[in-house]
Amino acid sequence: MDFKESRKRSLNNENHQTPQNDQGSGSAKVRKRSNDANELALYKPAVFAPENGVVDETFVRLTKEEAALGASRPARVYADGIYDMFHSGHARALMQAKNVFPNTYLMVGICNDQLTHRLKGRTVMNENERYEAVLHCRYVDEVVRDAPWTLDEEFLTKHRIDFVAHDDLPYASTSSDDVYKHIKEKGMFCATQRTEGISTSDVITRIVKDYDIYIRRNLARGYSAKDLNIGFIREKRIAVQTTVDTMKDRLKDMGEKYKEIVGKIEDRSHEMLDKWKERSNEFVRNFIEMYGAMNQYKEQIMEAISPGRVSPTSEEDDSPNYSFDYDSPRSPSFVVKDAARLMHEDSDDEAN
Repeated sequence: MDFKESRKRSLNNENHQTPQNDQGSGSAKVRKRSNDANELALYKPAVFAPENGVVDETFVRLTKEEAALGASRPARVYADGIYDMFHSGHARALMQAKNVFPNTYLMVGICNDQLTHRLKGRTVMNENERYEAVLHCRYVDEVVRDAPWTLDEEFLTKHRIDFVAHDDLPYASTSSDDVYKHIKEKGMFCATQRTEGISTSDVITRIVKDYDIYIRRNLARGYSAKDLNIGFIREKRIAVQTTVDTMKDRLKDMGEKYKEIVGKIEDRSHEMLDKWKERSNEFVRNFIEMYGAMNQYKEQIMEAISPGRVSPTSEEDDSPNYSFDYDSPRSPSFVVKDAARLMHEDSDDEAN
C-alpha cells in the first residue's frame, strides 16, 4: 500500500469517526470535506480546465450568504492575472481567494502571451512557464489557459464561476475604467489584499538595477553575447571590467594576508626584543660578576701583559702607571720593531 492510498483510508476513517455533535452542523461537515480535499491536493498539481468549458444547464450560481454558510457544493471562485515570475505576493493573493469561503474550488485564469504583450507589455516568462508555475501552487485546483482580459457572461457560464477574486484596485481597459465593474455590480466580486513590497515590477527593477552583475555572471557561466542580447564591444568591455574586479579582489585578499603577515612579524619582533632584553640584562650581570672576581688578580694580570710597567713614584699614588718607554729594549714597541728588523734581514740573506 503506497502513501497516497494510506492517506485516503486515514481520511475516510476520520470521516466515519465524526463526533455526534458535529453531524447536525452542515458548515462543519463542509469544512471537514474541504480540509480533506486540500490535504489530498498537496500531493499532486492542479488540473487544466477544459478548453471549451463544461456545459451544465443545471448550474445555479451561489450567493455569498449561501457560500459562507457552507453550501452543498464548493463555491467556484475565479482569480485571473498574468502571474509573471510567480512570487509570494501572487501566492498570498491566491491563498486569500482560496479561503474566501469555507469550501472553495479555486480556478486561476492566466492570459496568454499575445494578449498580455498587446495590452500590458513584455513578460519575462512565456505563457507555458506561467501556466506551469501556477499549476503547482498548493491553493489552486484548476488553471484556465488563454484567459480573457474582460469577463463576459458567456465565459462566466462556461466555466461555472460563482465569484471572482481580485484586489480592489480599478483596472482600466479601452472600453471601461474598471474591467471588474459589472462583476461588482452583480455581487460576485471578492476583494483580496495586495502584499506590499513585492510585485513582478519590483523583481524586474532589482534585476535592471544589478544588470551588469547578472550579465557578468551569465557570461562566466558560458552564455554568449547573442544569448544575452549584447553587442561585441559591450561584451569585451564587460570582460575587461570583470578582469579588473577580479584583480582588485585578489589584491584586496593579498593586502589582508600582508597585514596578517606583518602583524605576525611585529608580534614576533616584540617577542624577540623582549627576550634579547632579558638576555642582555643577564649578560651584563654575568660580566659584572666576572669582572668583580677578576679584580683581585688585577696586579698579576697587568704585570703579565705589561712587563715594562713603571712602579708608583710615591706612596700617595697607588694607581698603576701604564706608560712605557718606547725606545727601551724592554718596551713592547721596541720588541715589535726588533722582530720586524730581524725578519727583514733573514729575507735578505735568503735572497743572496
